[in-house]
Amino acid sequence: MRIGFGYDVHQFSPNRPLWLGGIEVPSDRGLLGHSDADVLIHALCDALLGAAGMRDIGYHFPDTKGNEYEGIDSKILLRRVMAMLREAGYELGNCDITVCAQAPKLNPHIPAMQACLAEVMNVAASQINIKATTTEHLGFVGREEGMAAYAVALIN
Repeated sequence: MRIGFGYDVHQFSPNRPLWLGGIEVPSDRGLLGHSDADVLIHALCDALLGAAGMRDIGYHFPDTKGNEYEGIDSKILLRRVMAMLREAGYELGNCDITVCAQAPKLNPHIPAMQACLAEVMNVAASQINIKATTTEHLGFVGREEGMAAYAVALIN
């Protein structure tokens, strides 16, 4: 068994859709990033890659490669990460993810996120736990400047 930890942060940006956990969450603003800026999936990819000792998402999918990853759906990146893990002989045990966001409210969307990630990763939804929290109006998350996500993943 191996465990990995992932963290990601993105700032809010107007006129962009908000993608979290592979689904579009209704919001008046999205997150800014080279890809679709799905902060949850990015943290999860880093946790999975870290558990396998395969560096991080920026190493494998750099934003310096021109337009190759510009605007890419993060579900594609997660699918590729899972393929890399399986090629190396690993399988997901479970993952636990926390998204820090003052707004919008995410709890109603968590079941859809779990189902989406389970399908993308080809695992049972019970292997994926997602939590949402605020920062009680403290820091950049509390000021609603952006979102952060933390993830841990156990692989076998």
